[in-house]
Amino acid sequence: MHKLLIPFLVATTFSSSAALAGTFTDNIKLAMASESRTDKEKDRDRNRKPVKTLEFFGIKEDMKVLEIIPGGGWYTKLLAPALREKGQFYLSLGTKRLSENLLTKKPFDKVKAIGPIDYKLEKLDFEITDLDAVLTFRNYHNFDEKERLNINKAAFTALKPGGVYGVVDHTRRHMQKKNDENGRRFDPVLAIKEIQQAGFTLVDYSNLHYKSDDELRFEVGRKTVRGNSDRFTLLFKKPE
Repeated sequence: MHKLLIPFLVATTFSSSAALAGTFTDNIKLAMASESRTDKEKDRDRNRKPVKTLEFFGIKEDMKVLEIIPGGGWYTKLLAPALREKGQFYLSLGTKRLSENLLTKKPFDKVKAIGPIDYKLEKLDFEITDLDAVLTFRNYHNFDEKERLNINKAAFTALKPGGVYGVVDHTRRHMQKKNDENGRRFDPVLAIKEIQQAGFTLVDYSNLHYKSDDELRFEVGRKTVRGNSDRFTLLFKKPE
């Protein structure tokens, strides 16, 4: 994967506000230890490396950040409390379950669900235009080409000039066609091309989630791959 990317790059629930007085990284570490997280969620910390991943994306405690497709809320449980006091955290697409459960409790009660609560992507609009960052984790592969185009355009519109778009997903071999073993993977070179077409500039990529022993042959849910999939981590910027 990384050889392919090189040429493209060249051409504890918080108990008080005092607990949030540190840096964004401090706040994420506090959130990681929160009792609101299950043991299963905490077990994934070593593999997903949330502190380093969010540092790579440049997230700060006073930013306005949107997470697209939060799923079960793994990253939501970290970002919501870390941004609660000085920033603003938003969710969109597939937010119904979290809105009815997690977002009714502190420290998640200041999170705002915007745009569609389901997965209707036609004429997608996040209803905001001044975000500092849009993030999506292991979701890009879920959509067809037209849907990805709509998501990328909506993310571009929602960001202020200079805002960043961070994308993490499971790696598929470059130019490999979809089959029964790679449906939850995506070609990182194609992702770069599509996101650039929406107007973004590619800023950087990270080896944080590179796994040398993932041969990119099998479905990420298989026992030999689960929790050890190679993932690309891409950072884009909306031109100023």
